[in-house]
Amino acid sequence: MTLLPASTLIRIRVRMSSRPIDEPHRVSSPLELLFDLTFVVAVAAVTAQLGHSIAGGHAGAGLIPFLQVFFAIWWAWMNFTWFASSYDTDDVPYRLLTMVQMAGVLVLAAGVPAAVGESDLGIITLGYLIMRVGLVAQWLRAALEDPDGRRTGLRYAAGIGLVQVGWLLRLALVETGVLPASWQLPVFVLLAALELAVPRWAERARPTTWHPHHIAERYGLFTIILFGESVLAASRGVEGALEAGRISGPFVVIAGSGLVLLFALWWLYFLCPAGEGLSDRRHLSYWWGYGHYGIFAALAALGAGLEVAVEQSRHQVAAIGFAVAAPVGVYLALLAAVHSLVSARPVISPVAVVGAVVVVVLLPLATPWIGVAAVVAGIAVVCVALVAGTLARAVVTNRAAVRS
Repeated sequence: MTLLPASTLIRIRVRMSSRPIDEPHRVSSPLELLFDLTFVVAVAAVTAQLGHSIAGGHAGAGLIPFLQVFFAIWWAWMNFTWFASSYDTDDVPYRLLTMVQMAGVLVLAAGVPAAVGESDLGIITLGYLIMRVGLVAQWLRAALEDPDGRRTGLRYAAGIGLVQVGWLLRLALVETGVLPASWQLPVFVLLAALELAVPRWAERARPTTWHPHHIAERYGLFTIILFGESVLAASRGVEGALEAGRISGPFVVIAGSGLVLLFALWWLYFLCPAGEGLSDRRHLSYWWGYGHYGIFAALAALGAGLEVAVEQSRHQVAAIGFAVAAPVGVYLALLAAVHSLVSARPVISPVAVVGAVVVVVLLPLATPWIGVAAVVAGIAVVCVALVAGTLARAVVTNRAAVRS
């Protein structure tokens, strides 16, 4: 048996440089997949907290903390993903700094209950700080070892570091009572906007060489993770209903409809492979990437809504129907918008999307007459019809193209 040289098995250190944009067969690495698994814990934590708020009749109060915490989760994942697409060396230093970011994700996840339930931002800010320190170190290394991308790397490191100082200052002002409660959300929005502005500012020096097909695959994989979280949340609802002996016809309808709904939403997302579109429209990548915040958050919120709907299947409360309908409506609207950025023509008919969103959002108003089970089933039917209509439209288009 011939043994491979040790250098092919263990990459101790590789000079960091931009990876080619058109690198063939570029797929997610095992390290990226492991990194994603840590976010499963964080998303599960924030989804569970939103579910508790919905079940307690405080969905409105729980929504803002959910969106804030989810922003931290999504932004940390997104920053790592785009950096890795350009500079993944998979050597020992890179792996260790990635592990630091993974540790930050787990610390952040541990702080979710306190942040959402008690407005205690200490642990979650610490976790975010750990993640950002790891990423800043990666960008400084890229700036040091890649002369062509030095200015970009330094801009990223400086921008991320300065905004992180802002988050720490916000925490200090909140803890000392200097920052009034009425100002906490506006300050969060300001800092989040600065976070979003860092990539646009940094890339003006020299755009990074992210791989379009790799990015499309990474987003698709994270979408699947969020669908898995929704399945897990719904399963928790089933367990709760079984333990409480709440098995009934509505319970079966909601559980079955929830599965059909998730499958239909999954189908709609993967109707449009984004790799080619991102390759042809790199200038639209910011809108495409940032638009996924709403898509990802909607999927996580849908999991919480389905969990409560299954567990409380006997309760005919319109708020439970809205907890399912609102995320689905947001998901459909943003998905159509994101698809339009990477496709020459709409994959899903805009008229059909608007009609589906209107019906889905209005269905919960009928809860007093038809019940939550029928509302959830109706939402699933609308999404299945959207899939079927889109497929039928594609068949007609293909036939017309062949005839011409």
